[in-house]
Amino acid sequence: MSSTVNLNQEWLEADGLGGFASGTATGVRTRRYHALLLTATTPPTGRMVLVNGFDAWVETKGERLDLSSQCYAPDVTGGEGAQHIESFIWDPWPQWVFRFADGTRVQQEIFVVKDEPAACISWKLLGPRTGATLFVRPFLCGRDYHALHKSNPAFRFDAEVVPGRVAWQPYPDVPGTVALSNGHYRHEPLWYYNFLYQAERARGLDCEEDLGAPGVFDWNLDAGQAVLILATQAHAARLPAGIEPADLLDQFRASEQARRQKFPSRLQAAASAYVVQRQSRTAPVGRTIIAGYPWFADWGRDTFISLRGLCLAGGRPDVARDILLAWASTVSAGMLPNRFPDQGDQPEYNSVDASLWFVIAVAEFLDTGTASQADRQTLCAAVEAILSGYTTGTRYGIRADADGLLSCGQDGVQLTWMDAKVGDWVVTPRIGKPVEVQALWLNALALAGKSDPQWQASFERGLGAFRNKFWNPQRGCLFDVVDANHQAGVNDPALRPNQIFAVGGLPLQLLQGERALQVVNVVEQHLWTPAGLRSLAPGEAGYAPHYQGDVRARDGSYHQGTVWPWLMGAFVQAWVRVHGNNTVARQTARSRFLQPLLARMEMAGLGHLGEIADGDAPHTARGCPFQAWSMGELLRLDRDILAEPAPPEIDRR
Repeated sequence: MSSTVNLNQEWLEADGLGGFASGTATGVRTRRYHALLLTATTPPTGRMVLVNGFDAWVETKGERLDLSSQCYAPDVTGGEGAQHIESFIWDPWPQWVFRFADGTRVQQEIFVVKDEPAACISWKLLGPRTGATLFVRPFLCGRDYHALHKSNPAFRFDAEVVPGRVAWQPYPDVPGTVALSNGHYRHEPLWYYNFLYQAERARGLDCEEDLGAPGVFDWNLDAGQAVLILATQAHAARLPAGIEPADLLDQFRASEQARRQKFPSRLQAAASAYVVQRQSRTAPVGRTIIAGYPWFADWGRDTFISLRGLCLAGGRPDVARDILLAWASTVSAGMLPNRFPDQGDQPEYNSVDASLWFVIAVAEFLDTGTASQADRQTLCAAVEAILSGYTTGTRYGIRADADGLLSCGQDGVQLTWMDAKVGDWVVTPRIGKPVEVQALWLNALALAGKSDPQWQASFERGLGAFRNKFWNPQRGCLFDVVDANHQAGVNDPALRPNQIFAVGGLPLQLLQGERALQVVNVVEQHLWTPAGLRSLAPGEAGYAPHYQGDVRARDGSYHQGTVWPWLMGAFVQAWVRVHGNNTVARQTARSRFLQPLLARMEMAGLGHLGEIADGDAPHTARGCPFQAWSMGELLRLDRDILAEPAPPEIDRR
């Protein structure tokens, strides 16, 4: 097996509807989310796994050559495909070359076409052996993507077979699956038991699954490329009749190549994976941002933070417009929802900062000059509703205090981005006046104050209180929370990264001069790592060096030292600001801070940055391997914060 391929490297092919295909570079599925056909039934939610994977092998001259490997409980590997990987590349989509002892080589590729709930898989014999027959046995289920599947008598193996097309409907209330191929299908129903998902086991979750295998496809590889296209039954019905699967694959491949070539960089191409259509019956229709793959849907806070990089810095203001307008209609009592549940429940209004991030995103979108007057009025009305609601008071004790700062929080509720909760245990409650919430609030007031003097007066009062109350002279930085638990003068001195938003990450810098420099120096010394910023400094009470174990252990360490890459956008912007905000500072920051992040895009979620990493070296990647706000802030760093400004135009008159 290639020394550069390992189980920790994962690839992602998103369909733009909330569905995706994903797996590891070795081909071994280690998560319940690794699948070939995982579709969103109510885009981008209602996700279901229809086809998990496959066994593949070549038979020639009486010899079997494996192209796949599976892991079964209690740690048994079936198939030697992973051992024969000569090379693997993920760009522009996953492609493997398998090499066997006699020099025989087989190429396999997988890709998903944008806006199509379909996965395309193909194989090609590279030689030198002839007389080779390829066999592929797909594994099917039909389950919620968070669940696991067990053998049961209700599973229907029946297949509807016509030339070039096989259809299965394992359960009546699950979308049917169609396989288009230029091979031959033989019905041979089997159960495969006890697939073991090692990543799920490491997370302390159920990790074994049974899958149905209705039959086997075979191809004569001497005759040319083997093609297998997996699609939902509804999508397959819309495909043109009579087209050969190989011709359809060529059309899909050409379309996808043309789409990806439109992106100026790999970062921008990767960013496109998170922008999806929303067609849900219970939430706004339009476009939205998936917070992360494989297990997150769209979240308010994540959407507005990510949008600044994925859409605005990424050169897609039209997408930003669609997303902001869709969310603008959901303001309730001054709040935007933080989450639309997967299964049609009421939206959850449980975030103090999501609405404020929306205000920041609206202001930066309007600065692009692409908004129509009608759009501007709609967005500004939403901003006005948010600021008014926060000023007079709304859910969970969120209200502007007499000092002009924003107070929030009550027992049992997690309102800030540090939102881990295990049962009734809120790990980092941060009740009172959290520092980054004040930075967002004051920025929102200042931006609104440009057109309405009432907000300017509120901003000035709050800014004075912020500078007076948050400075911690003993540590030379900012308190994390003041008036903690709504007790005046009680402050939380925990050394956390949230204070960086007073200097970077937002349009307005709240601290200047020596204090700004001290904050950046303290954060750099105690919290910065090549993978991002720690959520708590080593040596602080409760510091957790590693994010691992069962759900309780992991959630308990989520914001207790775990590293978050998305915070690097604010940190690097702050660092550049206090070091002169000039070419030298930007070049130094690009080498010192940006390059290590770019290098990590080859470690776990290939071509992407993940959600978190361990607080202690070597800062192993953890959590969600493909995270929108990590990618958004990386793109904002590359295209905005660290980009050299365009030279002024020369007046040649």
